[in-house]
Amino acid sequence: QVQLVEAGGGLVQAGGSLILSCTASTRSFSSYAMGWFRQAPGKEREFVAYSNRVGSGSYYVALAKGRFTISIDNPKNTVTLQLNNLKPDDTAVYYCAADARIRDFRLVSNYGYWGQGTQVTVSS
Repeated sequence: QVQLVEAGGGLVQAGGSLILSCTASTRSFSSYAMGWFRQAPGKEREFVAYSNRVGSGSYYVALAKGRFTISIDNPKNTVTLQLNNLKPDDTAVYYCAADARIRDFRLVSNYGYWGQGTQVTVSS
């Protein structure tokens, strides 16, 4: 069983930055691949970023490329998502997710563990 706790959300003006963190309560954090998703009001949860277990491979949704960065810190059981040049359309609840076996990292259904989410609000 893995528990994930996100932190770092908040209110920021357009063009600003935030760092989201997600800490996992497991002794085998390095066994899990990690993803970040987001869900805006009235919309489905969507993929944002993914990192493999050791942090050597990462992937992003097109709108995140060049603005968001996912990082893994295995000794600290933490995955972070750096959000730069934020836009009002980035407003959503951001969730981290984990699983030991992922076939398609873009799919919500491929992740067995989820955090409670952290709100990011970007004002224009």
